[in-house]
Amino acid sequence: MTAPDSLSLPFALPDVTPVDSVDWAAIPSPAFVLDESRLRRNLSLISQVQQESGAQIIVAFKGFSMWSTFPMLREYGITGATASSLNEARLAREEMKGEVHVYAPAYSDAEFPQILALADHLVFNSFSQWERFRPQVQAARAAGQVVHVGIRVNHEYGEVETDLYNPAGPFSRLGVTRREFREDLLDGVDGLHFHSLCENDSTTLERTLEAFEEKFGEFLPRMKWVNFGGGHLMTREGYDIPRLIRVIRSFRERYGLHVILEPGSAFGWQTGWLVSSVLDVVQNVKQAALLDISVSAHMPDVLEMPYRPRILGAGNPGDFEYEYIIGGTTCLAGDVIGEYAFPHTLKVGDRVVFDDMIHYTMVKTTFFNGVKHPDIGILHADGRYEVVKTFGYEEFKAKLS
Repeated sequence: MTAPDSLSLPFALPDVTPVDSVDWAAIPSPAFVLDESRLRRNLSLISQVQQESGAQIIVAFKGFSMWSTFPMLREYGITGATASSLNEARLAREEMKGEVHVYAPAYSDAEFPQILALADHLVFNSFSQWERFRPQVQAARAAGQVVHVGIRVNHEYGEVETDLYNPAGPFSRLGVTRREFREDLLDGVDGLHFHSLCENDSTTLERTLEAFEEKFGEFLPRMKWVNFGGGHLMTREGYDIPRLIRVIRSFRERYGLHVILEPGSAFGWQTGWLVSSVLDVVQNVKQAALLDISVSAHMPDVLEMPYRPRILGAGNPGDFEYEYIIGGTTCLAGDVIGEYAFPHTLKVGDRVVFDDMIHYTMVKTTFFNGVKHPDIGILHADGRYEVVKTFGYEEFKAKLS
């Protein structure tokens, strides 16, 4: 990651721990390992963007909710989190200790009173939900609670290639289209929320804003804030940060509104690894290395996206002499990552380390097949490794009844 040189303030970023200096064999396997130096590098960049743009940047728990790191986030001026459920809202209140922003496609009658009690910002996915729960919001406000209300809108413009992650796709259930927008129900609504990005650049945000303003710009004078949603992958190398800052500043100047961004991946991007070990090597025409992790249980995005994760020191077939099918330890036939080439043979006990396994990974893991769940650990800047969470039989048992 290189620091942009066209900002009005110095934008120096801290150094990170060299990968080749990590003693992987000393880390108990399997384990998700967050590197403190890489997280702090991301936080430094996000903090600078927040200061330069004037926007409020909060963390989206759906992408990154490793709460043992929240004290670090607060050090860099991250003042809140966005939650998509009652459980995430509780975590935001109890552990993030800042503003609690909540959005869900639908709220239930049973959970809404608890969500309302926790929320500072509350976004509704439809006007029917707003009508249903408006009396409770009005009562809370009358009792002195400050709660900002927003409506999620769908401007029907998206540049997300994977349909599974495209909120603005055809017939999307997420957000109110211009055709269904109810100007007559805006009393009590403070802001609008849109989200149609997925690990996109600021050029996509600029085009997205044009579509948003074309569809909903006439209502902005009645608002106090606009939430630009998530998907702003500002910590990725090559991301046009000066453009992001210009786009946000320009929007704020045009409308005089408070702007909120809620990325998840940007916080955890390239901040750590999944450390695994070889349990066995089997032969069926090709060689397959079986690891002490599961693709379906511990790296579900590999199957959902799908995508091919990078293994440190490995390459594509043909890059090196020794080729293996890399698979997990569940009985699912498709618990396979793919074929990789290594410069050496793999033997039982060897470490296999997957890169960039913190964002949208730990939040999606399961206890499928009862296989051992990886530890969660932090590699501190001073080289000390700390296990912050282990999982055993009780966690597996507690998930069912």
